[in-house]
Amino acid sequence: MAGRKALEDAGISATQVGLLVNTSVSRGYLEPSTASIVSGNLGVSDECMTFDVANACLAFINGMDIAARMLERGDIDYALVVDGETANLVYEKTLERMTAPDVTADDFRNELAALTTGSGAAAMVMARSELVPDAPRYKGGVTRSATEWNQLCLGNLDRMVTDTRMLLIEGIKLAQKTFAAAKIALGWAVEELDQFVIHQVSQPHTAAFIRNFGIDPKKVMTIFGEHGNIGPASVPIVLSKLKQLGKLKKGDRIALLGIGSGLNCSMAEVVW
Repeated sequence: MAGRKALEDAGISATQVGLLVNTSVSRGYLEPSTASIVSGNLGVSDECMTFDVANACLAFINGMDIAARMLERGDIDYALVVDGETANLVYEKTLERMTAPDVTADDFRNELAALTTGSGAAAMVMARSELVPDAPRYKGGVTRSATEWNQLCLGNLDRMVTDTRMLLIEGIKLAQKTFAAAKIALGWAVEELDQFVIHQVSQPHTAAFIRNFGIDPKKVMTIFGEHGNIGPASVPIVLSKLKQLGKLKKGDRIALLGIGSGLNCSMAEVVW
């Protein structure tokens, strides 16, 4: 549904899409790719490249970057990046384990973060600039990793075990390195950016971002209270809500910020 709405909003048909990237953490099957299922439902052409990108909560930003590079090379005219998340199964199984008679305090603490996840879907159409000269521009991004911390959050379809304290501490350290790289690559200065779209895990996580980078809280729309942690869908959903509320104006510089299990951190910019 999100993909279809995005195509309608962009005024193009599914047969014009040259690349469809699915970025969901949630999936119905290990194979085929979720992208192929979405593509089949939408009715894309046989020339459309379809695949999944998996990188925890960063995958949507990664998908945007992959699409942008193919568009810049002229390989395709339009790309569709999609994401759909559902927390139903992990909720049910986590609650079963937490209510078992032999559950321990450590068990409860380790799996509590699973109950903060949410469900939602988002999609974005990207196009070659000459086809849509007045559309917002993806300006590129930077990524840094600290993969020595790859055990801090381990999840599958029905269970997620998280060291929330260390994930926050090491995540912010990595974000500081990434932000320093973004200052150089994208010419960022905090006071010159108009909106900060942060992948929102929780209130403490978002507050830590705001505090460490000196961001004006008025420039950060929060949705975790309504949606929970919706993984890769968080960033595009915030962008969509900002657009719907009329909070984006021509020329606004929008910073996209995210930390994903692994650890990886990506930051990118969109100019409205």
